[in-house]
Amino acid sequence: MPAEERTEQATPRRRQEARRRGQVARSVELSSVAVFLAVVMVLKAVSEGALQGAMESVRFALSNLSHTEFSPALALSFAMGCLSHAAKAFLPVIGVAMVVGVVVNLLQVGVMFTAEPLAPNWARLNPVAGFTRLFSRRAFVESVKTLLKVLLIGWLAFSAVRADAAMLLRTSEIDPLMVLMLVGQLLYKMAWRVGLAMLVLALLDYGFQRWEYEKSLRMTKEEVKQEMKQTEGDPQVKSRIRARQQAIARRRMMQAVPKADVVVTNPTHYAVALQYDSQKMAAPTVVAKGMNLIALRIREIALQHGVPIVENPPLAQSLYRTVEVGEQIPPALYQAVAEVLAYVYRLRRPNSR
Repeated sequence: MPAEERTEQATPRRRQEARRRGQVARSVELSSVAVFLAVVMVLKAVSEGALQGAMESVRFALSNLSHTEFSPALALSFAMGCLSHAAKAFLPVIGVAMVVGVVVNLLQVGVMFTAEPLAPNWARLNPVAGFTRLFSRRAFVESVKTLLKVLLIGWLAFSAVRADAAMLLRTSEIDPLMVLMLVGQLLYKMAWRVGLAMLVLALLDYGFQRWEYEKSLRMTKEEVKQEMKQTEGDPQVKSRIRARQQAIARRRMMQAVPKADVVVTNPTHYAVALQYDSQKMAAPTVVAKGMNLIALRIREIALQHGVPIVENPPLAQSLYRTVEVGEQIPPALYQAVAEVLAYVYRLRRPNSR
């Protein structure tokens, strides 16, 4: 029997469980490219100052070597000075790289803490499954991405060097510091070209990761049905509970009919029982109502207990449609109900005719 196709969108519970297992749509390429571009911008900002500081340190050290006796302490001092300049230059780069990496990952997946991906999974040691993964669609896409990146980086680097080839051939005639600056500018231009091209590939990769993630979460109709049973309960059980609740409410309503002052009918389709106690109620209250069989049952109970039955189709329909059991009648029906109650009270007088 063929397996049922996964055509249904993932439910919130399915997404929550996948997130708990660490399964999210995330592109490593996007994080790497964002960090790379941020580092390039920071290096451009601090490179000139760092280079000047390093050159000053070297000049100072070389100018004082002839006047100072060489010793291990001097070598250590010179090394510490170089490290200090390097730290001043690279600490901002490292800090920006860390911040950008964290921000990009938060934008992709949000805040997430789970240790489940770290748990040992012996299924990964299955050689058959590993061989299958080598020829999977994901492996093919990763191979294509790697090939595209290599070709793209190579072409961009070659085009950048070719454009400045004439300048590079004249570096032997230029001051060494100027050569460093020219090479730095060339590397900066090359890095920006490569970074922007890689950013386009990373955005495409993120779109692919989102598509594949959504596809992996799809569910069959049977899975959706089973999840609804687990989260909301079996519909048949809920139906039985609802029917039992309605039966209890109906029984309680029928027990209130003997206490009613009057039952207004349609005459057979609708029946509404009213009760009024001027000491406790601001207005007459509907204690029972029903249509068809329930209306017939209300009439029977009213006849058994001597509750007056008054046929008034418009009033019966209005009470049934606008007033729920336990509610007082609206002011719009005061006059009509008052006339019915006055008629009932006249019937109850011993000398009434």
